[in-house]
Amino acid sequence: MRILFVAAEAAPLAKVGGMADVVGALPKVLKKMGHDVRVFIPYYGFLSEKLKIPKEPIWHGTAMFQDFQVFETTLPHSDVPLYLFGHPVFSPRRIYYGEDEDWRFTLFANGATEFIWNYHWRPQIVHCNDWHTGMIPVWLHETHDIRTVFTIHNLAYQGPWRWRLEQITWCPWFMQGHNTMAAAVQFADRVTTVSPTYAEQIKTPAYGEQLDGLMSFISGKLTGILNGIDTVSYNPATDKSLPQTFTVDTLENRQANKIALQEEVGLEVNSEAFLIGMVTRLVEQKGIDLALQILDRFMAYSNAQFILLGTGERYYETQMWQLASRYSGRISVYLLHNDILARRIYAGSDAFLMPSRFEPCGISQMLAMRYGCVPIVRRTGGLVDTVEHHVPMENRGTGYCFDRYEPLDLYTCLVRAWEGFQYKDKWQSLQQRGMAKDFSWDRSAEQYVNLYRDLLGPEADEPASVPQVAPEAQSQEAKKPELVI
Repeated sequence: MRILFVAAEAAPLAKVGGMADVVGALPKVLKKMGHDVRVFIPYYGFLSEKLKIPKEPIWHGTAMFQDFQVFETTLPHSDVPLYLFGHPVFSPRRIYYGEDEDWRFTLFANGATEFIWNYHWRPQIVHCNDWHTGMIPVWLHETHDIRTVFTIHNLAYQGPWRWRLEQITWCPWFMQGHNTMAAAVQFADRVTTVSPTYAEQIKTPAYGEQLDGLMSFISGKLTGILNGIDTVSYNPATDKSLPQTFTVDTLENRQANKIALQEEVGLEVNSEAFLIGMVTRLVEQKGIDLALQILDRFMAYSNAQFILLGTGERYYETQMWQLASRYSGRISVYLLHNDILARRIYAGSDAFLMPSRFEPCGISQMLAMRYGCVPIVRRTGGLVDTVEHHVPMENRGTGYCFDRYEPLDLYTCLVRAWEGFQYKDKWQSLQQRGMAKDFSWDRSAEQYVNLYRDLLGPEADEPASVPQVAPEAQSQEAKKPELVI
């Protein structure tokens, strides 16, 4: 099958959230399975520092009265072709934010559609991700030889409203939906979320972000497929970022990473302290408001230590700084993005805190278990599908879970985890069960392939590679009207 992924992010090149991990890993697995998979992302200003990009573009196009270029390279550590959408609006060293965000990503989606229609390699499946690509299923709706799949990574971000779209781009006469997300889920041939539980939750008012009725309406084509993780890159047995590598059978070696982490971040070196790690965006979704309400009391009650890595809203950053100043040597806060430090937190912390208000899937809890770090999570979304509550008497479970989004429930869960840490044999068994879980992309990739095959029918058995037509033949074979107003 010929599959094109279109997204705003792709790890390790441009990453803010879990979408990047999906787009950076899933195409590689599909490629190894024999499919012709390619990726299309914006050409951000910092990408030239991360990979080698040819100076000459492979294609020129026009969309929304703007000229753009498409450059071709490959995803790092793979043979997956990577197309970069080149336009000055993406030259700044940022991915999101800014007053022009709705315009720039609508332009990106518009340009991607022009490329799909007119370039000599023509996909059978276009896999779109979040609102940044939400108009593509609308524009491709009447292109009958191309099917579209739309993945919701976070329903809370729904893109520009219909009135804004009509100001900046072309909205077909048949388009329905009051914003980009609403239009995307109606016109995509299949809609997926990144976990089965989240697929059910978004049909309810509590999680549907005012689209719960629409999600129920399109439930016949809605599927939840759990994300995986890159088990080659994230492997405690071979990870060069760690002071000491280890496996599930040499878990005693992990202690060296805890000591090294305490030294690196300025915590008191104490192997008996209960070290809790948190790698997150500092936003309400991630439950940081819950953590701030109980951490002071929990630190006073226990001998625990806490390390936070991440950035986000200024209020939460300030509150965490103030908390760290009151517990010098026991709380350390790093307001930045640092992949190496994140890996060391996974490998050195005893527990990983993830008290999310909602969580479409979540990658961090799986990475934590991969590195022998016990997750403490709220039972919601993908956290339900990946973390099983620890039952010591039955020797089962992989973490500690709580249900209600209440400070007292989180506090109680933390105390239970701290008390469980005192029983080293049981704790080690808990770590080993988490490390033994298979969170690779192989199972998820099979589910996506089955989804694509169901869409394509007999077409799915055609060879993945097709002869490329000569450039001069493009206009006769695949030319479509440009999306300009």
